[in-house]
Amino acid sequence: MENPTAPLEAVTAPTPVVLDTNVLLDLWVFVDPASEPLRQALARRQLRWLATPPMREEWQRVLDYPQIVRRLQSGQITREAMLARFDREAQGVPVAPKAPFTCKDADDQKFIDLAAAHQAVLLSKDQAVLCMARRLQGLGVRTLRVWPGHNG
Repeated sequence: MENPTAPLEAVTAPTPVVLDTNVLLDLWVFVDPASEPLRQALARRQLRWLATPPMREEWQRVLDYPQIVRRLQSGQITREAMLARFDREAQGVPVAPKAPFTCKDADDQKFIDLAAAHQAVLLSKDQAVLCMARRLQGLGVRTLRVWPGHNG
């Protein structure tokens, strides 16, 4: 029988996060050591990675770039395995409405829109996104280049 006076353990909901394609490349294809804290946070389910169908389409397209194909082949990783991993690890959500701010790089707008709609952390290496950090903060979006914890 449960003790009704026992303290409840704090249950913390995973932090919503939006990962741009270059962050995914570092995480899964190039296995950048700077991505290790992100890898651990995702594995511990401390983060809830949100992605839309256009983000998956971009991932699929990038996996066909010759330099990425060579890298995957050298690691004996298939394109299909990378797509399956995306499908398994990302929480698919509908395309978000346009955020009040427009990115100079139209390809990155979908990441900004989704992060703003969910007040998520946005991880991006793209300068066009990073320069918007202050404006996005007003929408509840924390914009980072790497997930905290890397000392490199």
